[in-house]
Amino acid sequence: METFKRTPLQLFNLPQHFVIPLFQRPYVWKEDEQWEPLWKDIRRVAELRISKPHLAPQHFLGAVVLQAHEAESARLTTWNVIDGQQRLTTLQLLADATCAIFAQAGLSKYASQLEGLTHNSESFIEEDESPLKVRHLNNDHDAFLEVMTVEPPVDHSDLKHHESRIVHAHRYFTTAVTQWLGNPGTDDFATRAKELARVLLDDLQLVTIELKASENSQEIFETLNARGTPLTAADLIRNFVFQRLEAEGGDTKKAYREDWPFEARFWTKEVSVGRYFVTRSSLFFNQWLISRTGEEISPQSTFTRFKSYVELTSGHKMVDLLAVIKQQAALYEMWTEASLRPDGNLGAVEMAFHRMNAAGIELLKPLMLWLYEPGRDRPQQVIDAVIGAAESWVIRRQLLRLTGSDLGRIVAELIHANSDVEASELVERVTGYLARLNVSSTYWPGDDEIRVALKDEPAYRRYPRPRLRMFLEAIENHYRAETKQAQVVRAGLPIEHILPQMWQENWPVETPEEQQDRQAHVHRLGNLTLLTGPLNSKVSNGPWSAKRDAMLKHNTISLTGRVVADTEGEAWRESLIDHRTEVLVEALLRVWPVPNGHKGQVVDPQAKAEDWVQLKHLIAAGLLAPGDKLIATHRDFKGVEALVTADGSIELGGKRFTAPSSAGHHLRKKATNGWYFWAVADGRRLRDLRAQLQSTAASIPADAEP
Repeated sequence: METFKRTPLQLFNLPQHFVIPLFQRPYVWKEDEQWEPLWKDIRRVAELRISKPHLAPQHFLGAVVLQAHEAESARLTTWNVIDGQQRLTTLQLLADATCAIFAQAGLSKYASQLEGLTHNSESFIEEDESPLKVRHLNNDHDAFLEVMTVEPPVDHSDLKHHESRIVHAHRYFTTAVTQWLGNPGTDDFATRAKELARVLLDDLQLVTIELKASENSQEIFETLNARGTPLTAADLIRNFVFQRLEAEGGDTKKAYREDWPFEARFWTKEVSVGRYFVTRSSLFFNQWLISRTGEEISPQSTFTRFKSYVELTSGHKMVDLLAVIKQQAALYEMWTEASLRPDGNLGAVEMAFHRMNAAGIELLKPLMLWLYEPGRDRPQQVIDAVIGAAESWVIRRQLLRLTGSDLGRIVAELIHANSDVEASELVERVTGYLARLNVSSTYWPGDDEIRVALKDEPAYRRYPRPRLRMFLEAIENHYRAETKQAQVVRAGLPIEHILPQMWQENWPVETPEEQQDRQAHVHRLGNLTLLTGPLNSKVSNGPWSAKRDAMLKHNTISLTGRVVADTEGEAWRESLIDHRTEVLVEALLRVWPVPNGHKGQVVDPQAKAEDWVQLKHLIAAGLLAPGDKLIATHRDFKGVEALVTADGSIELGGKRFTAPSSAGHHLRKKATNGWYFWAVADGRRLRDLRAQLQSTAASIPADAEP
């Protein structure tokens, strides 16, 4: 066994075969998880070569395991690909797609160089033999052969295997590279093409582990794939940070000792994020990046986005950026530790951390890091008000058990849209932004909807226990604030049913209708309270008189004390549960209020507004004006602006487009929903203006076109 560090040119330069054995799994890489991050890394290196040619940047692709094979032809070396076939296949698809683009543009020199990575010379190919250097023996064989040998330009939709993931990858790289290169024939295109070819040939690195035919390849495969511990995003970021710090001439030992807190137990602890566990340090870096970029970033992309932020966006030396990270990490740790303490009053941020932990979400933490970004120095009352509005938006949706899958995007958009807003305007901008959301996946529910939904809701059955306890704690703290009492302890207080779950023996009713009604009331919010300690089952299920005395004797909770006080001389019954449900719901609405007059209207998703609303209708309604700027929201086109014309068209780059989607397609070179892609100056997307028109207009203009 021998190990080498090779560039693609060094690996593929000779006439040879790399065989993907039949037993290898099929091609499984995806756009979001692998293609896009790989392309961004390659693009980053190419852009650095253009902007900073003295740096000589490179990108490490990973390792492949190859085993020598007894070649049928004496002239060609043949290798079995034991491990790494996914990255080798992807690299071949990228090189071939780029080669085709270069050939179409007349850049035959660069096209020929890249073709040498993927195709053997005709002089080494037997009759009727495939020219490809990488050969699949599994189910990917036909699709790979077809897309890699078709004459350019490639019409992917016309290929026989157009539904194959292999073809999808080739199409993705064709689109991405075409979009990045720009207009053929320009100096910029030629410069970018030259540097991209250089990156694909010389600036990518692979480690190849090369085995003799007699060596045990399965043992090595198992060791590489099953016996190691994968590096976390924080591990990768640490290596990148200190390599860059060393290159800048910094004192890496001192920085690691004094400015890198992430080796402590707090940061290495694994925490649950949905169905997955990640280290707290990796989660922090993901949330910190969202706070800095205003982009929704998947956990899988954390390291890649951190690199591009440092190299292409931040403009800071690593020593300065590390100081900022350390400062915000200290705040994050302080907030987290405070939220985990069982007692003591919490401020708005710490309480939000506690409530997110109880609700099982991480959603608002990027917003809080953004609010406390060093150098912004926002007044505390502004920070508290923004957190209050955002928390109300999230918690009200949880009260209605609405999906939270699209809320991360809104948090990122809030940050992006308000990055330069003065503190005096921030609360109004944030609350206005949230109040204008009007689709079911993101809207901010109003009071009436919550009153109706919670009136008969079996809350004990419908909410996870920690979340339900958090709701009751919030009501308790609301009551305590009225008398300036300390906040309730956060030690997992028992949730008690006042009318017991086992009511039949000591709380009987006569008719089947009464029994059904009583059972329906058992789990409602008005029948639940918090106790400082659990009641034994005999008392808990006992008659009202005994239970009332026990709750009064052992309780210091306002929630429970009010139950006792409100039932002086009365037995606990359904009408009191209904009344108390109304009271507790009103308390929840005061804890998490909405702006005055906010109704939380949702536009009917079945009303296909995009089919008939045009920009001219928004202009007629006063929601847009000729000359207004439209700003691209996609991260790859930040800063790109277009103008609204008097006739309702979009002027972009000297061209006019009659619809937002066609203008977006012109930029992205693929299908684009322009109503989401374009935003106005205050951060609202065109879809928000369209929805506002729909919700307020009594009718659609008669001249609306289909």
